[in-house]
Amino acid sequence: MTNPVLVEVSRGSLVESRHRGAVAVVDSAGASVLALGDIDRPVFPRSAVKALQALPLIESGAADDYGDEELAVICASHGGEPDHVEAVKRLLARSGLSPLDLECGAHWPSHADTTQTLLRQGAHPSALHNNCSGKHAGFLCLAGVLAVDHRGYGSSVHPVQQAVREAISRLTGEPLAEDRCAVDGCSVPTYAVPLKNLALAFARFGTGGGMSQRSAAAAARLRAACAARPWYVAGTGRFCTAIMAALGARVFVKTGAEGVFCAAFPELGYGVALKIDDGATRAAQAAMAALILRFLPLSSSERVRIEGWMRPELRNWNDIAVGRIEPAPILRD
Repeated sequence: MTNPVLVEVSRGSLVESRHRGAVAVVDSAGASVLALGDIDRPVFPRSAVKALQALPLIESGAADDYGDEELAVICASHGGEPDHVEAVKRLLARSGLSPLDLECGAHWPSHADTTQTLLRQGAHPSALHNNCSGKHAGFLCLAGVLAVDHRGYGSSVHPVQQAVREAISRLTGEPLAEDRCAVDGCSVPTYAVPLKNLALAFARFGTGGGMSQRSAAAAARLRAACAARPWYVAGTGRFCTAIMAALGARVFVKTGAEGVFCAAFPELGYGVALKIDDGATRAAQAAMAALILRFLPLSSSERVRIEGWMRPELRNWNDIAVGRIEPAPILRD
């Protein structure tokens, strides 16, 4: 199946580029609300499922006294800004461990100003600046809950990853097969799952449908924390932060690498999963914004805030408007 064009990029009056992809929107019973393209093809969700990966820790009760900032950063693909780093440090302190115990690797902060500050100081990034450091700190806390050696917690055979795998399998309704397992950018397992099953997982995550009482309560806690502290989920100028800051608990949205985006619309009972074939984040953001505008009843001021992400203007280095990114009619109608 050839996936439809979901997003077009114009320059002047002509379309210069097109992004194809697939979209699945389902309810918590798995009934299809919208299906575009090949929603049965397994895709790696990457960072889009960080909140699902956090469920075993929250379900254990060990995080009952965690603050919203700590819970949000566990779900985050953060920009490595100073307050992100401090939140991760607090999580590590809870497990009695240090940044040296993080197995995610180090990279420069995606937040440009923070990178420039480190360069001016002659400093180098640590694993704390890795966008996945909050998730990894959560894994270390889970290792403590399970009373197992934290070393090697990123391995697919480690009890931490086994617990995470079981949680995601339970929500997606899919067995996470070894032949669909790969290594994520932060060195933990990532399992390819059909888009329709990812959408089902987020419908359940958003409503508690098909989940145990304990799991549903854990999901609600994570959603509430991210709605209360959306900056910790991404950071300054980032899509996930901006959307949840605008709409609060009405939307949970999370980006993944290579053009994946997932969301829960709790008040509608819907879960959303999309994949842009060429992996372009610019297209995935525009597509997700279009789906939010399509399905959620919004005030005029809310629509204006979301439309800025759906139809972002393209400007050149002289700040001249040269074009626009825009979802195709198939997404907007």
